[in-house]
Amino acid sequence: MNKTALITGASSGIGKETAYVFAQNKFDLILVARREENLNIIKKNIEEKHQTKVQIIAMDLAVLDAAETLFEKLKSQQITVLVNNAGFGLYGDFLNEDLKKEEQMLVLNIVTLTKLTRLFAEKMVKNGGGNIVNIASTAAFQPVPTLATYAATKAYVLNFSEAIAFELKSKKVYVTAICPGATASEFGKVAGFKENDSFFKGIPSAKELANFIFNAMQSKKTTVIHGLKSKILAFSNRFAPRKLTTFMAYKIMN
Repeated sequence: MNKTALITGASSGIGKETAYVFAQNKFDLILVARREENLNIIKKNIEEKHQTKVQIIAMDLAVLDAAETLFEKLKSQQITVLVNNAGFGLYGDFLNEDLKKEEQMLVLNIVTLTKLTRLFAEKMVKNGGGNIVNIASTAAFQPVPTLATYAATKAYVLNFSEAIAFELKSKKVYVTAICPGATASEFGKVAGFKENDSFFKGIPSAKELANFIFNAMQSKKTTVIHGLKSKILAFSNRFAPRKLTTFMAYKIMN
């Protein structure tokens, strides 16, 4: 019997490519995102190429009770891997951002992720173990002006993941926080970057990151940073003054 992976934000980009990687490795899939049409296309492609089952659930996870609703739909199933990939960012000065969108980002990036982790981790413990993968970011390692709220949500994801990884390891539930840098996906478009922004030139593909995510999960490491440049930047932040790292983050973003 195949293991089952639940992947959120699976209709495009990193989530979509992660679904393909798990399918290639003989996992059945439960894919969750808002865009049902995209999910149906992914389901068809995967089922044609791999002998694996794909269940799709079209729903918005950026509402307060989304995690409970999703868990109720799936509580009879045995989920062996949870990939909390769904999330988005907003680029621009904080005072210029749409407050409603900021709230939705906080709910999706923090509240829903936390609730899903709690609900499925509890079930994994009862079932003898499992893996939880939370997608953080290299933005988690320092304040980032013009991505202020997004970076703060990812700092939460990183610290939360590291803390519960310590708590759950003895129960055979392994939590891994993935910290990618800029990646070729829909993130930039949703966040509000210009399409020709040089910040996104020469960055890794979502497919490359998806393979990295799968391998990192298998390693059972707690925090994994994608890319040598990102590792160097994250490491250097330990020694630089906070004012300097904030200023440098601002310069990079602009």
